[in-house]
Amino acid sequence: MQQANPTSTQALPADWRDFFALTKPRVMTLVIFTGLCGLLAAPGSIHPVIGFTAIFCIAIGAGGAAALNQWWEADLDAGMKRTSARPLPAGRMQRTDARDFGILLSAASVGVMGLAVGWLAAGILAVSIVYYAVVYTIWLKPRTPQNIVIGGGAGAFPPMIGWIAVTGDITLMPVLLFAIIFMWTPPHFWALALFVQSDYAKVGIPMMPVVKGEASTRKQIFVYSVLLVPLAATPWFIGGTTAVYGITALALSLMFLALAIPVSFRRSVEGDTMKPEKRLFAFSIIYLFALFTALVADRLAFYQGFIA
Repeated sequence: MQQANPTSTQALPADWRDFFALTKPRVMTLVIFTGLCGLLAAPGSIHPVIGFTAIFCIAIGAGGAAALNQWWEADLDAGMKRTSARPLPAGRMQRTDARDFGILLSAASVGVMGLAVGWLAAGILAVSIVYYAVVYTIWLKPRTPQNIVIGGGAGAFPPMIGWIAVTGDITLMPVLLFAIIFMWTPPHFWALALFVQSDYAKVGIPMMPVVKGEASTRKQIFVYSVLLVPLAATPWFIGGTTAVYGITALALSLMFLALAIPVSFRRSVEGDTMKPEKRLFAFSIIYLFALFTALVADRLAFYQGFIA
């Protein structure tokens, strides 16, 4: 049955909090953090004002992409419990206002990044915005259960952009940082999808648990978690970091795998509270923060001469 357009009625006047909510501030926190870590861990130096500008542009670009995502998915958000209170489905904002806000933030972030920091970083930022707002939101998400696998690249760009803002070029290290987040995204998001799959099923989004079933999703969580262990430590293996990062990465990744194993080899039953899945999802966020903190700590220890 066709859903009613949540913005077809007169929207209430939106205030700044509604526009701020469009940027998905909780998601933006992780984007800003990984972008900042990429910038701080990169070899070389950057003027603090230019560095701040680079991170600000990453944040604004991510916010613009998030606003465009919510503009496009307003009807879907209205049908899901966890998103129904967002500004558009709740009727607090006109749909066109969200679209225009997203375009403005996206264009401004790329333009300022190019003029103040560099056009290579700006180009990668533009790709990340298009990747999330168009490739993932419009094309992948409604069409394939591999949406998170392929679309995971959208959230993997920030540390690469931060690194490029300092160095001005693309080397193996920023590509590895991209790859780590890319590999981390499926088990992180599928753990969430397992305990909110009824929401996705209700609005017809083909998330992996809905289309392929829980068993297939759980097996793939295990596979990606296993592959994440050596990948997270690869910067150390290639000499891009010291043991400060390498040992921390291995320890964190093995903890991630240990939490993924009970998720991977169980079957939920009626009334299941999904505690293993919720633990994995919660730890996956801590994991990424801790991993990138270790990357910056490693760089600082090296520069301070604590580690040769």
